[in-house]
Amino acid sequence: MSVPPHRAKPRLLTEVAATAALALPLVLGQLSSMMMNVIDTVLAGRHSALTQAAVAIGTAVWSVAILILIGVLMAIPPTVAQLDGAGRRSEIGAVFRQALWLALLMGCGLWIFIGNAGWLLEWAGVAADVRPQALGFLRGVAPGAPALALFFTFRYLSEGVSLTKPTMVIGLGGLLLLFPLGYALMFGEFGAPELGALGLGIATATTLWVQAAAYGLHLARGAGYADLQLYARFDWPRWAPIADLLKIGLPMGFSVFMEGGLFVATALIIGSLGTLQTAAHQVAINLASVAFMIPLGVAMATTVRVGNAVGRGDPKGVAWAGGAGYAITAGTQLASALVLLLGASTIAGLWTKDAEVAALAAQLMVLAAAFQFSDGLQAASAGALRGLKDTRLPAIITVLSYWGLGMPLGYWMGIVRGGGAHGMWYGLILGLSAAALMLTVRFVLLARRLRRQVPLPA
Repeated sequence: MSVPPHRAKPRLLTEVAATAALALPLVLGQLSSMMMNVIDTVLAGRHSALTQAAVAIGTAVWSVAILILIGVLMAIPPTVAQLDGAGRRSEIGAVFRQALWLALLMGCGLWIFIGNAGWLLEWAGVAADVRPQALGFLRGVAPGAPALALFFTFRYLSEGVSLTKPTMVIGLGGLLLLFPLGYALMFGEFGAPELGALGLGIATATTLWVQAAAYGLHLARGAGYADLQLYARFDWPRWAPIADLLKIGLPMGFSVFMEGGLFVATALIIGSLGTLQTAAHQVAINLASVAFMIPLGVAMATTVRVGNAVGRGDPKGVAWAGGAGYAITAGTQLASALVLLLGASTIAGLWTKDAEVAALAAQLMVLAAAFQFSDGLQAASAGALRGLKDTRLPAIITVLSYWGLGMPLGYWMGIVRGGGAHGMWYGLILGLSAAALMLTVRFVLLARRLRRQVPLPA
């Protein structure tokens, strides 16, 4: 960024302000989505340690569906943002209709997979007393997979044209429905049957369908979408535009899956260590995941800002948009690390009534504080790279970082050396740090390449 010092500060502040305004509703929307898992965990913790452990395993497997959908459908925001930045909004509706076909296909496939995941729990060695309730949760939540796929398609379309408030409003509305519904079906209140973990799964799936319907209706009636003609006609699936989305989305889906898969595999491995460590891990990872929603929301805004700059042919804008994302992320991660360090014991006590679970969870939260900066940095870099539609090499970087370094070290320290949950978390820290370094270098190099008017790799 070879900008004179007297001009650099105003430009950076302008970019930070624009990215922050776009990111705030996204952060709140991401937090509301994550709070669905938090509500499930908290309600389960008030039921029993066994139920909490079962929901911990169930949500880990359910996360597979979420990660796959997020990753592949993340092809929508940069595609839409670049069309918007280039003044080609009339082409967005056709992309959206093909994305709906892709979402439905993926959602139905994941419904079948999640609803029949008993073999996975057995293969992973999840404790025998935990498996029945974990499978119950999965069977309850599985019908929500198509709704989740549609919801992501709706929100990514909206975010791609820089309309982010609907994600926040509909996400918060879902929480208002999930808590009483989950409570009723888990504990058998208000005339509902007591279904335990199964009830939480059903409540989550129901909430997802309500959110998807609300977002779809908003796109049909919202003033900001009228010129896009999203529902102007019915389009049968066409391979060429779907293939274009998959060309971008599959590497991103693979990358997101590799990162999330590291956490899922960690949860399943810890699940073989018994109820105490499983429940404690779930409390700590819930809190770390809540903290991660902030840089993830910023990264999504960065994707849109970078994509807009690419669409309008502004290489300097690409660099400034990425820099703004990094600046905001540095501040949010410092705050998250301090909260986790200083409030570990108090917060853990709010998540569970079991003293042993709370004590172990507080120890793990200190480790979570240690990877806040690397986790935020890799999210910011990945978001900026998505805006450039650069997805292949980041996917390779992710695999090497998480599975070539993080998982082997975590398994060796946690299982082979007997370090338990602590050892597995050390692996998470190493994997995230390696990914953060390499992805950041990748974006810096590509931004410089654009400034020299060198075409980006296809």
